[in-house]
Amino acid sequence: MPTVAASLVALAAYAAAVMRSDAGAQALRWALLVGWAAHGLAIVFDTAGIGVAAGTRFGFAPALSVTLWLVLAVYAVESRFVPLPGMRRVLAGCGAAAVLLMLLFPGELHPHRDGSGLAPLHWFLGIASYGLFGAAVLHAALLSNAERQMRLKRGAVAPKPLGLPLLSLEKLTFRFVAAGFAVLSAALLFGWWFASAWRWDHKTVFSVLGWGVFAALLIGRHAFGWRGRRATRWLYTGAALLLLAYVGSRFVIEVLLSHRSAAA
Repeated sequence: MPTVAASLVALAAYAAAVMRSDAGAQALRWALLVGWAAHGLAIVFDTAGIGVAAGTRFGFAPALSVTLWLVLAVYAVESRFVPLPGMRRVLAGCGAAAVLLMLLFPGELHPHRDGSGLAPLHWFLGIASYGLFGAAVLHAALLSNAERQMRLKRGAVAPKPLGLPLLSLEKLTFRFVAAGFAVLSAALLFGWWFASAWRWDHKTVFSVLGWGVFAALLIGRHAFGWRGRRATRWLYTGAALLLLAYVGSRFVIEVLLSHRSAAA
């Protein structure tokens, strides 16, 4: 199957980017790029149903896979302008784990039907918001690490974090938060508008709670100047709620409950 072949190429390239610490920076960058491209092809093949049937995969592993792919896309663009040492191997390892999970837990295939062209839009917008919030979490982690380095006061002058001033890194973090919030709002709106019956299930409740946390974070940032640990705590809380909303609920359905029913 094309999806499996592309996934295996992505796994091999990601593994090379993680393990080849003796290789040059350019070789590692190319390994990560090849892994990212093959990862993207696997997602396209899987979504288009090439080799199976036209449809869209729904599941916790495909959602994580697309999220990590989007975060890697952000990293690929940023690393061309700003040095981000140490992140390449971490992201390559996360990408390999996401591809492996997608192979082990492919999710459910929902065939495309006539007149249902907008049906997957809610899902794609939701996953896009996952990717944007994932990028925001990545930058928040870099920001927290930079602040810790500055508190150590090594030498007379504190070094710039990862080649990017703290204020610029903070602004970039909240730009991703704002973009993710806008896309998440559109996803919830489409879900409400096109759903045959709006249900307050676990996914909906956690999604709305996450939306509320991010709305409060943006209001607090704009009105009260929230920053530092307070802002990152709100960001991490909202991201955790979103993970519980779709990835968590699908993991319970696809893995825990299916294993329990199989054992019974």
